[in-house]
Amino acid sequence: MKFQVFVIAIWVFSLSFASVSARFFPINITGIPPWILHNTTKTAAWDAFARFAGCRPGETRDGLSMLKKYFNYFGYLPNSPSNFTEDFDDELEKALRTYQQNFNLNVTGELDDQTLQQIVRPRCGNADIINGTTSMNSGRSSSFHTTERFHTTAHYSFFPGTPRWPSNRRDLTYGFFPANELTNEIKAIFTSAFQKWSAVIPLTFTQTDSYFLADIKIGFYSGDHGDGEPFDGILGTLAHAFSPTNGRLHFDGEENWVVSDDVTRASLPTAVDLESVAVHEIGHLLGLGHSSVEDAIMYPSISSGTRKVELANDDIEGIQLLYGNNPEFNGTTNSNSRERDTSGGVPHHLGSRWGLGLVLAVGFGSLFL
Repeated sequence: MKFQVFVIAIWVFSLSFASVSARFFPINITGIPPWILHNTTKTAAWDAFARFAGCRPGETRDGLSMLKKYFNYFGYLPNSPSNFTEDFDDELEKALRTYQQNFNLNVTGELDDQTLQQIVRPRCGNADIINGTTSMNSGRSSSFHTTERFHTTAHYSFFPGTPRWPSNRRDLTYGFFPANELTNEIKAIFTSAFQKWSAVIPLTFTQTDSYFLADIKIGFYSGDHGDGEPFDGILGTLAHAFSPTNGRLHFDGEENWVVSDDVTRASLPTAVDLESVAVHEIGHLLGLGHSSVEDAIMYPSISSGTRKVELANDDIEGIQLLYGNNPEFNGTTNSNSRERDTSGGVPHHLGSRWGLGLVLAVGFGSLFL
């Protein structure tokens, strides 16, 4: 009884912060109300980094401390952000080389155009390197322990300690933060995203209306929302998820989330495909880290105007090491089905035709969970 009262109290407390609603707009851009248009023209979170093009070790540039904070956030620089200077020092060069290796770039240690284009791409908010443990290309040799020992060289990675959902929890439930007031159409996106993973491993995912009792809790939030990982507005970090068995999955409510129609035809430069990001973050919920394979779902970055929802072989091999094979899985995958924008990966130049379809705009204040 005390537990029930406690849950109800949390629910009332959370709902008191903001009135949240999801709004959808017609495909004609003139149908978008003026008050929402600022969301389509605001500067992306990391656009300012473009001014560091050509910057080399030994130079001093105003704003380099912010770039150091970027590398610190994603695990490449261990120092405290309060100590960062404006100097292109040895630590930044080392971090940059590791970053370039992880993302299959030329390892120059300089801020060349190719590297900067990668840095400013929107991406998952989860770190590439956790507690100094490297993953992706910079730490390719990984061992995995079960009843037998496997030692393999791979591009997929796991969280430190290789956490996963225990064998007695194979039918996981997921619920949506009530204050978001998501429609069935939006919820169906997540049903599809979960099915991508359940098709290859012996886990099932069932939607529940009991958000606070669900194994996986999904919500859209803005800015600082109480988990120590604040969102940064348009593009930048799109979402983040916690390793098993935490179950929290958070999306940046300020993004222009595409729920239906063809995101690759969107003229809106900040359009982000919701299902593509959801499939990636579910991989984290199940225990996968980031991969250096660009076609893999677990690759950290995804440009706006891109749809990528099919698991690649790298994703499948990694997740099956954690959970085994779904007996009904026939071993095939549509890993080459990624759809790109026409800009070659740069997130701000899409086609001229408006094809956004339905856009989810969620705006609200910070929440504490």
